[in-house]
Amino acid sequence: MNPHLRYTRGFTLVELMFSMAIGSIILLLAASMLGTSGAGYERVGGNVATEREARGLITQLASDLSTARFHKDELLDRSSAAWPVDKLGFLSLQPSQAQSDANRIGDLCTVNYYTKDLVIGGKTVRCLMRGFTESKITFEGVRTAKVASLFGPTRTLGDPGLDEPIAFGVISFEARPKSRDSSGKWIEWVKNDTKAPEGIDLKLVVARRDLTAKLKTSSDWDGAGGATSKLVGTAAKADTNANLEVYAAILRFGNYVSP
Repeated sequence: MNPHLRYTRGFTLVELMFSMAIGSIILLLAASMLGTSGAGYERVGGNVATEREARGLITQLASDLSTARFHKDELLDRSSAAWPVDKLGFLSLQPSQAQSDANRIGDLCTVNYYTKDLVIGGKTVRCLMRGFTESKITFEGVRTAKVASLFGPTRTLGDPGLDEPIAFGVISFEARPKSRDSSGKWIEWVKNDTKAPEGIDLKLVVARRDLTAKLKTSSDWDGAGGATSKLVGTAAKADTNANLEVYAAILRFGNYVSP
């Protein structure tokens, strides 16, 4: 017998089955990790898009307010709903390129912000709208003492067709006028016909992408939609609700003499 020859045997069926089971477990774990990473990436991407949209809104509103011109009939409507949806309307100086040639006779225009439920992809999405009325109609409203008719989606002066959504998935929009006391502290503005507020205290609450997909009716967006009401929660706990993004800022109101 050749002493260099050795007996070698293959894997048994039990050993093969055991190896395949271990391999299957490893593959399942890897797939699970990839799925979790993908979901996490999607959540992060959605949050980044929401933040970008919110910052764009704040930038636009700050720009409009920076050239605001005070008028006693401006729209400063404070909502009393569980999730407040305020209305804000004011006169603002706008560049010529923001207006059409037919309706541009100056730079004094009307801007207003309000929420509206739009049907997108077969479901209701609450949006923050920016209404815009060009200078020709704005001057007419000032001349005829009908400034209040320049605001809102059903205004009698102006073209609602110029209104456009500026933020999507809005749970709440608060725009509260503020003034400063003798010590420089921000306090509630007391409405009068001669003195403008010094700032607008803005608070925007936006639903994250996962929650937006579950809110399909206006009642859902109000936080009164049965099972979804637990996901929306309450305004008092918005800052700690993982389904919501909260943005807040005090924006300067351009203090001009009333026309």
